[in-house]
Amino acid sequence: MANPRRKESVADRVYEALKEDIFEFRLIPGDRFSEGDVGTRLNASRTPVREALYRLQREGHVEVLFRSGWQVKPFDFQQVEELYDLRITLERAAVHKICNLPEEPAALRTLVALWNPDHPSERAVGSTVRMLDESFHCDLVAAAGNREMTRIHREITDRLRIVRRLDFSRDERIDATYVEHAAILEALRNGQASEAADRLTRHIRASQKAVREITMERIREAAAAHRSEQ
Repeated sequence: MANPRRKESVADRVYEALKEDIFEFRLIPGDRFSEGDVGTRLNASRTPVREALYRLQREGHVEVLFRSGWQVKPFDFQQVEELYDLRITLERAAVHKICNLPEEPAALRTLVALWNPDHPSERAVGSTVRMLDESFHCDLVAAAGNREMTRIHREITDRLRIVRRLDFSRDERIDATYVEHAAILEALRNGQASEAADRLTRHIRASQKAVREITMERIREAAAAHRSEQ
């Protein structure tokens, strides 16, 4: 009898490997493959491969094709734009709620300390910045105290993670994130709800623009590499 814990670990390994291939554009939007292809490449049997693919399907990264195997889901820029619009709406509402609270949330003081380092050398780098940026926005919404708003915002954050991570592949975007986060927090602590909301909107829109440009660039580069290998 197969050990279910071992089967689960193989499925997790396949899931992580495929997700990294998609995130790093080794598998690009529109690429097709079979369960057998994945199993051979990752040395896994069909069951854990299928489990991993269904998990990626639920997260919106791949889709099954009738009698044709699987495909990396084509990139839907319109959906991304709509998710960014919804994210901005929620975060602006959260900022106004925070400014109307009777006391400053403790989370705000923590964020101020994190995004105003004493020296540039104390700034985070690489993937750590990405995680801290995600936490910044999620913590802001959570600080407003509306649990449903927080839940919906986290769902949007999960769906945007595949593109938002690209925003921190360039040093100038990391620098801008620190400066813009600090400015948003300053306005919040001064009770300037409209100013904080406007700064937040400009910050998210700048990130959105950078992400779109980098995503298109990475897809073009990956597609060219694919063609040269054929």
